[in-house]
Amino acid sequence: MKRLKWDELKNVWLQEIRGISFEEILEDIKNGQVIEKTEHPNQLKYPNQKVFIVNHNDYCYMVPFVEDEDEYFLKTIIPSRKATKKYLKNGG
Repeated sequence: MKRLKWDELKNVWLQEIRGISFEEILEDIKNGQVIEKTEHPNQLKYPNQKVFIVNHNDYCYMVPFVEDEDEYFLKTIIPSRKATKKYLKNGG
């Protein structure tokens, strides 16, 4: 698997504001909790981004990222009621 990287200041912000960190998402990814890897839903604004949809403690988080041949650069972590309902509550 490619390396995962992120901005440490963004990670601190995520911990303080959203109560989740990139390290937690990294563990989820390592433990096979990626439900889907898809194109970013807003390709006009974010044409080079894709999104991991990750199950973290029975809730879905969208994790936008930029990919190159060596690594995934994680941009942020967004809790998603819509994805949780789609993938975890109704069985997809």
